[in-house]
Amino acid sequence: MSADNISIAKDNTIRVSQRKLNIVAQSIVKLGVNAAVNQLKFNKKRISNNVLKVLNSAIANAENNKQLDIDNLFVKEAFVGKSLTMKRWRPRAKGRASPIMKPFSRLTIVLEEKKVELKKTKKKEVK
Repeated sequence: MSADNISIAKDNTIRVSQRKLNIVAQSIVKLGVNAAVNQLKFNKKRISNNVLKVLNSAIANAENNKQLDIDNLFVKEAFVGKSLTMKRWRPRAKGRASPIMKPFSRLTIVLEEKKVELKKTKKKEVK
């Protein structure tokens, strides 16, 4: 994997659990960027807007920083990791308390440019 034809974008504080974010993130892997943007725009899940922002950031990084052609880009990887967890407490009966864990996630999207190869045609020799 050469670094000149890839583009990366990250978001480290997305307020959703890793399982929910991973479903949306894995749905765009191996798609072209146009198809991935369309899929995220019409997805019903709330978190798809955050994934779309990170994808648009990766596309902008590819265009402005690496001078890659947008038409040849596809989503090579999208992976989700664990970030911080807000800890809250809920009062319970008899003076007890129960913990409420509010997880955050981190998302990384890697785009790669497809190599467009021109087919070489052999010329048949006429005898």
